[in-house]
Amino acid sequence: MSIPHRSDVVILGGGHNGLTAAAYLARAGLQVTVLERLPAVGGAAVSSSPFTGVDARISRYSYLVSLLPQQIIDDLGLDLSFAERRFSSYTPVPGEPASALLVDSTDPVATAQSFAAIGAAADADLFAEFYQHCRRLTEKLWPTLTEPLLRRSEARSLVDADVVWNAMVEHPIGEVVEAHLQNDVVRGVILTDALIGTFARAHDADLAQNVCFLYHLIGQGTGAWNVPVGGMGRVTDELRRVAVEAGATIVTSAEVTGVRLGATATADAPVPPPHPAEKPVSGSTAGDAGAEVRVEHEGRTHTVLADTVLANIAPAELAELLGNDPASAGSGAVRGAGYEPAPAPEGAQIKVNLLLARLPRLLDETVTAEQAFGGTFHINETYTQLDEAWLEASAGRLPRPLPCEIYAHSLADPSILSPELQAAGAQTLTVFALHAPHRLALAADADDFRAEAQAAVLASLNSVLAEPIEGCLLLDADGRPCIETKTTLDIEEALRMPGGNIFHGPLSWPFVDDDAALRTPAERWGVATAHPQLLLCGSGARRGGAVSGLGGHNAARAVLEQRGL
Repeated sequence: MSIPHRSDVVILGGGHNGLTAAAYLARAGLQVTVLERLPAVGGAAVSSSPFTGVDARISRYSYLVSLLPQQIIDDLGLDLSFAERRFSSYTPVPGEPASALLVDSTDPVATAQSFAAIGAAADADLFAEFYQHCRRLTEKLWPTLTEPLLRRSEARSLVDADVVWNAMVEHPIGEVVEAHLQNDVVRGVILTDALIGTFARAHDADLAQNVCFLYHLIGQGTGAWNVPVGGMGRVTDELRRVAVEAGATIVTSAEVTGVRLGATATADAPVPPPHPAEKPVSGSTAGDAGAEVRVEHEGRTHTVLADTVLANIAPAELAELLGNDPASAGSGAVRGAGYEPAPAPEGAQIKVNLLLARLPRLLDETVTAEQAFGGTFHINETYTQLDEAWLEASAGRLPRPLPCEIYAHSLADPSILSPELQAAGAQTLTVFALHAPHRLALAADADDFRAEAQAAVLASLNSVLAEPIEGCLLLDADGRPCIETKTTLDIEEALRMPGGNIFHGPLSWPFVDDDAALRTPAERWGVATAHPQLLLCGSGARRGGAVSGLGGHNAARAVLEQRGL
């Protein structure tokens, strides 16, 4: 695919948000060019076959979907389906792994019996009530994620439930958890949703844990996390299809090396007038290109002119691209008027993908492996253990035991496995370990830390199994166990997510403070930078995190509003 010299909109990065924006804008008649550094689009939302000679399509990075609105699916005509999981969670009691809490979303009686079996009968009703109260907030806020931003007071008025608002938005989430629930296992099941990819404690004053918690409960208004049928790559394939069909140009193996913005304008200033040598692009009302994007492709350096640049990359990466322009470096013209770098993001997770010949036997004989792995399997994630793990990691050590949660994609969606693997009883496992901040990876040799992290994950998993998980692993065509571990450093290097942060940086509330500026379309949609020609469209945008398409949708809406389309 050749790189056009001129485009209405250039999108930096072909992850799912960039493809979402491309589809919306191309369907509106704009000329759109997507530049992706890797050989294939998708970013973290991809499926791959990492094990030699084994026909299994693993969701390599992102793996579950909750925050993708049906509106985006319907608007773009995406052919997607998602498998629901009957079991919400399974959590063995540390030190008593034959005793565990199984939360069955379809059977409240069995769930209450499971609470009683671990000595938490008093928490059974309170656990259900806790999430019912949360839905008073999430069901009201969820539809607003595809609308212009609300101010804090407007969001609070919309929710119209001050007790819930105060508990989830104004005070550390640990306060309400400790006030209303007593059992350490039950408290931990709740707290984990506040810590996914977020290195925090229950009572942190900055409330980063609360913001993370809200995003894990707000999807569809219910907080259900479902399995993308066909794997995460299916989501990307569909977004790519509709973007291309709409006329977007997608160029892979195209590394952007610099961005030069036009006039050093403020957010209220007009876009520069047309250059006499350039004819306005079809559908453009903004005049000549206000930005130049420098890109390396097939051994050549290209410059693409655009009215608008959408950044589907981490804000820290964007800051480097702006500062890398040789004509402006050191002058302050780009950084001062374009984008100021944020503090370095830090991820805090380890991702392990396993392909098993069969599911392992559990120490708990009251449930089947299919039930235990059918939802989110929590290991060493009691409320106390989570805080102890944070303290240990803060002291510079990888926590032991390592808090982990697991799910088995193939139980809900066997289509990711070949018919032969399905017939043989093979299963996939995905492990997401918490409280493994990037600073630990930086302090060690990369290979040594990866090996240490994998060993810690396997040890944590084995602590609740009746047999070592290593004995259940399939072997690839070269005789190697089918296991792949990704540290924050691996994610940073593969996907250019600084610090391995899966959200591109700290998450933000899905509303703004009452005194925030909402003068421009970009500000109203939560995608603004300090320059009107440069908008965020990835996870770094407000409301942009996870596989949601929200960053792309909202950036596209801002561009169309800017152009009066």
